[in-house]
Amino acid sequence: MRLLPVLIYEWFFRRVLHYFKTVNLKAGKTIALWFMKLETFEHVGSVIKVFKLIILPASLFYLLANLYFLKEISVGSALVGVIFFFYSNFLPDIPAIFRSKYYENFEPSKRLQWYKNCALLLFAPLFVVLFFFGKKISWRTTETFHNVKSLAIYICFLSLVGFLLFVSFPIVIGDLVAAISLPLYGMAGYLTHLRVDFII
Repeated sequence: MRLLPVLIYEWFFRRVLHYFKTVNLKAGKTIALWFMKLETFEHVGSVIKVFKLIILPASLFYLLANLYFLKEISVGSALVGVIFFFYSNFLPDIPAIFRSKYYENFEPSKRLQWYKNCALLLFAPLFVVLFFFGKKISWRTTETFHNVKSLAIYICFLSLVGFLLFVSFPIVIGDLVAAISLPLYGMAGYLTHLRVDFII
């Protein structure tokens, strides 16, 4: 049983590293393997540590509080929240394959429109899937998404997603609690990433 956490960590580490290696190879990037391993090690280690110390206890409290006070079983919303916690931790790096060269930061005419930047952030998996299927996307962003502004946009988006996923009419307190939990999980994941990269 002691080996189980180690095996889970190694499996997770290998999956994340494989994704970034595959994306960088397909995108024609020249990022060194040692750098990808270091980045993966830092982010996987931090997200698992935060999960064990904060997210798991908070999720158990969330489940027990809902069961005791609202008489509701909230396993579904808790699992969705945990998934978004892990996803949000890697989100700032996912649109990196659509990043323009550094010097273009100084050319305002080449900056991508704000709504396209938001689309790359909020719907990053869709753009990555299109990329893997060979669909050419001409959008090139100068944004790194490693900032509080991007986090705020993402949290607003998750608030809307949470409302659409969990709230039905007539609105009850349990639905609102589940809807609010989603952006909180997402914020925890995103902040974990920013903390590792010394943004906050």
